[in-house]
Amino acid sequence: MFNKLKEKLGGFKNSLGRTIDEKAVTVETSVDSPVESSPSKPVTSAPSEKVGIAQKAKALVFEREVFLSASDLEEPLWELEIALLESDIAMSVSEAITSSVRKELVGTRKRIGKDTGLLVEHALKNAILKVMSANVFDFDDYIKNAEKPVHIVFVGINGTGKTTTISKLAKRLQDMNYSVVIAAGDTFRAGAIDQIAIHAKKIGVKLIKHQEGGDPAAVVYDAVEYAKAHMSDVVLSDTAGRMHTNVNLMAQLQKICRVNPANLVIFVDEAVAGNDAVERAAQFNEAIHLNGSILTKTDADAKGGAAISIAYITGKPILFLGMGQGYDDLKKFDPEWYVNQLFE
Repeated sequence: MFNKLKEKLGGFKNSLGRTIDEKAVTVETSVDSPVESSPSKPVTSAPSEKVGIAQKAKALVFEREVFLSASDLEEPLWELEIALLESDIAMSVSEAITSSVRKELVGTRKRIGKDTGLLVEHALKNAILKVMSANVFDFDDYIKNAEKPVHIVFVGINGTGKTTTISKLAKRLQDMNYSVVIAAGDTFRAGAIDQIAIHAKKIGVKLIKHQEGGDPAAVVYDAVEYAKAHMSDVVLSDTAGRMHTNVNLMAQLQKICRVNPANLVIFVDEAVAGNDAVERAAQFNEAIHLNGSILTKTDADAKGGAAISIAYITGKPILFLGMGQGYDDLKKFDPEWYVNQLFE
């Protein structure tokens, strides 16, 4: 997972690490600690005797200090920006990340130990985390505290795993002791109602459906009314997949949400779609107000750029990541976990 982005971030880390090594100066800091020697500036005043496991020899410790100017970072940061773009991270997001790294490293003196790469890694982690944490939303807390039934509408294009994602979330909510109703609002795609009916039967969730070709707004209305009458907690409404450029279908989606106001509108797309997913999320957000996104096939994503970009571009949080085909393969999004995967 994210192997290509890991490789590119590792390349930047090594490149800038070499620059830091070249500019670092050695400073004496203390006694009473074992000697640490730098690969670029070996310590010449270390004691000759060996330090035993149970015995600490008093010795001078030399750390290093570095001061980086804007010119020192110009070439490495350019390489970083290109690497981010090649990893399907949107241009505005790449610029935000490189700007944050520049701000953290330029113009202040930094104390570094033996591993200069840690200094670079820390700056990169902070920059990416800042971008991904700009919009954080706790889905579980929202469901717990919201007035019931909570109505959630799922949107996106065909073939991205929207129906499967709805089933996964229904199973997750059931496991949390919520009662769930699914609305089979995709009445246009051949076999869509049968597909979601199979999922609903497997996980034991009530499904509200009409005939193929029916009015999806009517299906969703009946599902919400059923939930109210039966004191159900959550309604998950499927909708027909549509391209964001299809004016008629987008107008229909707006009608669904107008007739049946949604507490949350969630965009679903594939992580492996990269910048295409980012562009679609932005267009859907313009046409109909999104509250968040779910990315599927994250476990197969070599680049990792979509999750970093979508929250930043849309101003809406990533809620979950699809990590496999099983009903339990839905991971609640955690920015720190995601960033740590890039440097493990």
